[in-house]
Amino acid sequence: MSLGEIVAVLRRRWYVMVPLTLISLLAGAHLYRSVPVAYQSESSVALLDSTAVAELAPAFGNPIANAGGSLVVTADVLIRTLSGTDAARDLQGIGVTDPYTVGFAANTSGPMLTLTVTGTDRAKVLEETNKLTAFAGETLNALQAAAKVKPAYMVQTAPVVLPQTPVPQVKSRYQQVLGVVILGTTTAFTLSFLTDSLLAALRRRRAAASAAPARGLGRRKPWGRQLDATALLSCYLALAFFIPSNLTLPGMGGVGTPANVFALLCLFWYLAAWITGRILPAPGTRLPRVVMCLLAFSVLGSYLANAMRGSSHKEVLAADRGLIGLLVWVSLVVLVSGGIQDRERLDVLLRRAVVMGTVVAAIGFYDFFTATNIADSISIPGLKSSVAQITTLDRGSFTRPRSTTAQPLEFGGMLAILLPFAVQQAFDPVRRHLRAWRRWGPVVLMGGALPLTVSRTSIIGALIVVLVMVLRWKPERRWAAIGLLMGSVACFKVIIPGLIGTITALFASFLTNSDSSTQARTVKYSAIVPYLDERPLFGRGFGTFLPELFFFTDNQYMLTLAEMGLVGLLALLVLLFTGIHQGGAIRRLARTESDRELGQAFFASALVSLVIAATFDALSFPMFAGVFFLTIAAGGSYLGFIRRTAPQPATVESPCSSASQPPAARIRVPAP
Repeated sequence: MSLGEIVAVLRRRWYVMVPLTLISLLAGAHLYRSVPVAYQSESSVALLDSTAVAELAPAFGNPIANAGGSLVVTADVLIRTLSGTDAARDLQGIGVTDPYTVGFAANTSGPMLTLTVTGTDRAKVLEETNKLTAFAGETLNALQAAAKVKPAYMVQTAPVVLPQTPVPQVKSRYQQVLGVVILGTTTAFTLSFLTDSLLAALRRRRAAASAAPARGLGRRKPWGRQLDATALLSCYLALAFFIPSNLTLPGMGGVGTPANVFALLCLFWYLAAWITGRILPAPGTRLPRVVMCLLAFSVLGSYLANAMRGSSHKEVLAADRGLIGLLVWVSLVVLVSGGIQDRERLDVLLRRAVVMGTVVAAIGFYDFFTATNIADSISIPGLKSSVAQITTLDRGSFTRPRSTTAQPLEFGGMLAILLPFAVQQAFDPVRRHLRAWRRWGPVVLMGGALPLTVSRTSIIGALIVVLVMVLRWKPERRWAAIGLLMGSVACFKVIIPGLIGTITALFASFLTNSDSSTQARTVKYSAIVPYLDERPLFGRGFGTFLPELFFFTDNQYMLTLAEMGLVGLLALLVLLFTGIHQGGAIRRLARTESDRELGQAFFASALVSLVIAATFDALSFPMFAGVFFLTIAAGGSYLGFIRRTAPQPATVESPCSSASQPPAARIRVPAP
């Protein structure tokens, strides 16, 4: 559906589009005038160790010097107590009636708390913040007295930042107004195309003929040019790969990348084309969309769970951003599995994804050897970084590249799930006429960039790709590949001295449990259990387990348990195993060696995603999540194409395979 057709439909159905748009604008203006401005005040409190403990060496009587990580558990207990219903009831009794939040102070590792009160009366908000700060100290004393702790050993609270002058929260009101306007405009857009489709069907039924071409189409070549899902998804990949993923639109957080916004616009394009009957999903491609429905159900269930538990303002905004992220993923799955009607166009999309991933890998080489991050020097007007203070990360004596991604783990994970397709395209007989550097350049750059991240995630992903792909090859190709891999390791050892030793030491410390990062991760696993016990089915809300309020999980499965509960974890596992099933089914039904290797590439990519999701919070990174859902949907689309060309089983009426018969012979005629 071209842009000219979209404009023509909106022009014909102006009586639907214009009134609803005006109503949304008036509703937004009324909301802006009627909703009062909210004010927010904060204070910070630190926990200090008792005097008796502080007299011991090395503090020598200074309680502040001994306020270390040992009191983090005490701070967590205090946060949970202040966030409970009993504390809320007591606070209402002393006049704290506005919403408040209690959490760990941002960018700190010690026992420091931030207390926040939000309300519409500036003077009252400041008074309530003072009362909440005092109540925190009284609650801590009461908890220790109930545990029969001696006064000399009681932990004390000390205000570090006194209650601040309430600041107006104008952005929240703007977000509400913008949300109403966007909702009204989107509804008008959808109803316009739905009306046009219904009226066109009515005209066809009456005239028993095809609908006449839309008026005004084809007058201007740029507007009448036909668009397809492959072209739109190629633009999405370009935005995702070449604009640093930490640069987002203000107020949208990590999901507000230009690529995600473009994906949402593409979803509207698909809905318009689908409603008007210009696009119909290809047969046999339903599986990825069905699995996405299961994931969407779990996300919506967690969103309702978050709304019912009286969450903080930050968690509500995070849950809203989670819904936006879900729509982005749905748009990618729908566009790939339902919008691409031709296998050749799907091949073009995968080749473009590999080429763009190769460019990102090449930028990673530049970052590694120059000890810089090129993304730090990229600034785009209107975009700001959603991650504060991104700096160059080092491990050992090596700079860990991240290219245009937000983190080296995202960089390595994204390349690991694209590497199998680069290998498959290098062996594809259709591309043998190309020069060797064009076929093998992506494999060399992607595979070579993985060890440069100096992370276990990248190495595990590379090993899975090697094991899955190489072991299914013929012996001559397999032994040649093993020899090349051993030569590559030797080259790395000579060209980059110390890199192989650093990577080996990483895995050695992991196996002996002597690595500090591994110990920090395993300790956090047990910390997830209390949050799972509170809400085991749907969790606290998708996207609400914020590091500034809680802690980093560094494990997508643990994060899913906290945010979406057991239902969300089940939906995620079904999605991952669906990708593995699709790869195996493509290989089993394929009739050519090229298609078998393509199925193995999908199998390897999905298996990599399944394993490395346990090493970092994968779906929190927009570039990795986009590539992951795109490959899952592409596997379902390829499986549909393969099934339609696969030979049909023999029947009594047709004992020969239907694939070997001419089309006329495949029609079954009933016996007289």
